[in-house]
Amino acid sequence: MTIRVLIVDDSPTMRALLGELLRREADITVIGAAADAAEARTIMREQSPDVVTLDIEMPGMNGLDFLDKVMRLKPTPVIVVSGLTRDGADATVRALEIGAVDCYAKPDGKIGSLLITDDGRLAALIRNAAKAKLRDRAAGPVTIMPRHAVSPLISHHRPALIAVGASTGGVEALQLLLQNFPADCPPTVIVQHINGHFAEAVARRLDQQCAPKVTIAEPDLPLKPGHIYLAPGNDRHVQVRGGATNPCARMRADDKVSGHRPSVDVLFRSVAETMGDKAVGILLTGMGTDGAQGLLAMAHAGATTIAQDEATCTVFGMPKAAIALGAAGLIAPIHRIADHALARAA
Repeated sequence: MTIRVLIVDDSPTMRALLGELLRREADITVIGAAADAAEARTIMREQSPDVVTLDIEMPGMNGLDFLDKVMRLKPTPVIVVSGLTRDGADATVRALEIGAVDCYAKPDGKIGSLLITDDGRLAALIRNAAKAKLRDRAAGPVTIMPRHAVSPLISHHRPALIAVGASTGGVEALQLLLQNFPADCPPTVIVQHINGHFAEAVARRLDQQCAPKVTIAEPDLPLKPGHIYLAPGNDRHVQVRGGATNPCARMRADDKVSGHRPSVDVLFRSVAETMGDKAVGILLTGMGTDGAQGLLAMAHAGATTIAQDEATCTVFGMPKAAIALGAAGLIAPIHRIADHALARAA
């Protein structure tokens, strides 16, 4: 099946470069290139692309406003193309909240280097996006717990640590998950597959929206209750070491595992070894199989293991793989996973 792509970018050079990258792929066809939102709307109305690449900074209607209208009126998988500035990263995370499937970073320097450095990344994102199932945006926002809140669901049997893995569609899923975490939640470590340039922006945004404190994980960092630690985008794996009473984060610069670095499998396996039955593992939406074997290791160690259900996943790849292995002790919609994780039995 050929994936039909519309490129939206106000830079003629960028439109040409992205088009050149995609024309190298036999299964991807560029059906048009638009310089602004008005032109993009016309092409979308006439040709209904499978995937749209969208520059956030455009004249007239900006990319975020355009994306919001697309998600409400004609939901279409969108990949945001963004610069590496802090403003660009923050806008990218906002786009992922609105409904963009993933993000693609413009090079930090001469944009012509894309033809050399891309290495098939944009095409891979587009293939993933074409399989995405978009959430109904008409449901409206969900209530976010205030930072001081303590969940009545938590008992003295709560876990010593929670480990979470996510990929495509994961930023939105993490928001829906973590908004139900109380300010005194167990230490929580997350591996989210995302371009490393955007990891800090994701942490900042989650910190604004969640009751616990959300930060980037650091080497040898003690993992404390009331804190959520997001794996940094620095091509290092994140592990948990130290045991249930004094867990800490460790970083490893080894080869990719399950196609990723950081890898959810590496995190989950370390939690299985270190925490045993005192932990909870949660595998959220994402393409591929990363995390499935690690969640199985956690299940074998006696941990509580939870997979996001198909109905609420953007891409049901990673949870599906874990379920097929028998690694998920529980399958739940995203808005119920926190309840199950925090109220686990001893």
